[in-house]
Amino acid sequence: MEYERPHMDFPTIFRLRVIGANQDDFATFVMVEVRKHVPDLTEDGIEARPSNGGKYLAVKVSFVAESREQLDAIYAHLSAQDRVIYLL
Repeated sequence: MEYERPHMDFPTIFRLRVIGANQDDFATFVMVEVRKHVPDLTEDGIEARPSNGGKYLAVKVSFVAESREQLDAIYAHLSAQDRVIYLL
């Protein structure tokens, strides 16, 4: 069975969550990588929260998504990064 994506109207506010090891620069790493696709992303659009045990860091990134293709490119790019464990 083929997965059907929900319909989205663009531009839209999109919230992405990126999870990786809780290292000092993980939030900065995520911001730099997402900026490759969202050049106007600011630090105000980034929120980081460690897991209960402190081993992982969840970075929430909020931005205006311009198209489905842009979102697909962001997901593909981040998925290819060794530091990224999970994307939501």
